[in-house]
Amino acid sequence: MWVGGLRALLLQSLHPLTMAGVAGHSGYRGDPWGRLERTSTFLAYTTFGTSDDAQALVDRIKAVHERVQGKAPDGRHYRASDPHLLTWVHIAEADSFLAAHQRYGKRPLSPSQADEYVAQESKVALALGAIDVPTTTAELAEYLESYRPELEATEAARDTARFLLREPPLPWAARGPYSLIAAGAIELLPAWARNELGVGNRWTHAVGGPGGALATKSIRWGLSAALPDYPSL
Repeated sequence: MWVGGLRALLLQSLHPLTMAGVAGHSGYRGDPWGRLERTSTFLAYTTFGTSDDAQALVDRIKAVHERVQGKAPDGRHYRASDPHLLTWVHIAEADSFLAAHQRYGKRPLSPSQADEYVAQESKVALALGAIDVPTTTAELAEYLESYRPELEATEAARDTARFLLREPPLPWAARGPYSLIAAGAIELLPAWARNELGVGNRWTHAVGGPGGALATKSIRWGLSAALPDYPSL
């Protein structure tokens, strides 16, 4: 969740219109962990909750999206409810969480299970207002590539990357473990995305894989110790 979530935020920031909406309407600097908690709650409800609870949360998110609109620094108008932007946010999330699970999960998914995951996640994106979304891992890769011409690291995107990776609002004691999560997320990004954002170096390349695995195992152990019924993924 942590590695995949951080990777998703970094990847999503590369769409200028998505990033403009986040910068203009989100409290990611003032309350980044609250925003992450709300995202985690949404994922938990839509994945494990009842259909009624999931639909109620989807309706709430859609109402928020309808109010989020404005102009990007380049003058283009954006709407959070734009199906094209909703698809981008969705594929960045789906690709990131799948990549993180396949790399750091206790039991990686088989190809057919990975396709099933993408198909199931597509239902949530459609419920939120996306129109055309991938339903297999092959389509997910194709969709991600199709957005490449639209992506670039704006100053807001680079600022977000610096904030999340170098200036996290955490106590000093927590920054060491967090740096392993961050290195793991950076290492999972496509090379072109790392280059656009200007993140990654020899240290993250060397530490990213082992560090992400260690951080994920530690979180998994902590959750299983605190919550005996927590699923061992």
